[in-house]
Amino acid sequence: MSTFAEVLAAQLRRDPGRPLLTFYDHATDERVELSVTTYANWVAKASGLLTDVADLERGMTLRVDLPPHWLSPVFLGAAWTIGLRVTASDEPDAVVCGPDGLGTWAGRAPRTPVLACSLRPLGTRFAEPLPAGVLDVGVEIWSQPDGFAAWDPPGDDDLATDDLTQRELLDPATHSTHDLTAAAGSSLTDGGRLLSVTDPASPPGTATFTEPLVRGGSLVLVRNPDPARLDGVFDAERATARA
Repeated sequence: MSTFAEVLAAQLRRDPGRPLLTFYDHATDERVELSVTTYANWVAKASGLLTDVADLERGMTLRVDLPPHWLSPVFLGAAWTIGLRVTASDEPDAVVCGPDGLGTWAGRAPRTPVLACSLRPLGTRFAEPLPAGVLDVGVEIWSQPDGFAAWDPPGDDDLATDDLTQRELLDPATHSTHDLTAAAGSSLTDGGRLLSVTDPASPPGTATFTEPLVRGGSLVLVRNPDPARLDGVFDAERATARA
C-alpha cells in the first residue's frame, strides 16, 4: 500500500469506527472527533469539491493555508486522493484558506480557485459575506457525495508534496531523512495516539497525521494550546506519544 487512497481504504477495512483524528481548540473549548469512516466521508466530499467545483485534476497543485485544525488533514487527504501536489508555492493552481488567509488570497479569486473555511464548529459557513469569487467551503461541501473515486488515480510515484512522492510520504522510514521530525518518529508505535500542536498542513508537520494513519493509530491535534492543559488532554485521550 503506497498511495494515500490505498492506506485509507485499508484502515476502513481494518477498523472503520475507531478514532482517527481528535481536535481541540483551547481558545474556544471546541472538541471534534472523527472516526476513520467520518474522516473518509469528509475526504470524499472535499475531493468532490476540489474536482467538480475547483476543476482540479491529477498533477496540479494545492496550497493548504490553514492553521492547526481538523480540516487540514481533510484537505490533505483530498489532495492526495486526487493526485494533487500540496505545495508551499505562492502560485498554486488552487488555495484552501481560513479567515486569516482571505487578505492574502481573495484578490486572486478571479484567476485561481480560492476555497475558504470559516473554521467555525461543524464546518459551517461564514457568518459574513465573502469577497467576490471566493468559495465558502461551509456552503459548497455539503452537496458533495460521501463517496469518491478518482477517474485518474495517482500512483505511488506521484508527488504528494513539493519534496515527497506518495510512497515516500507514507513510509515512516523516510520522515527523519526529510526532517519530518514532528511525528515523534520511532516513539510512535503501531496503534498509538500522537498528541501534537503542529500544523499538519505545514511541511514539518505533515507526518504528524500520515504516520499515525499508516500505523493504525490516531492524531490528537490541539490548536491554541494552553500549556497548563496539555497534560490533561494527553491523559484523557490516552495518548502514547507527543510531537
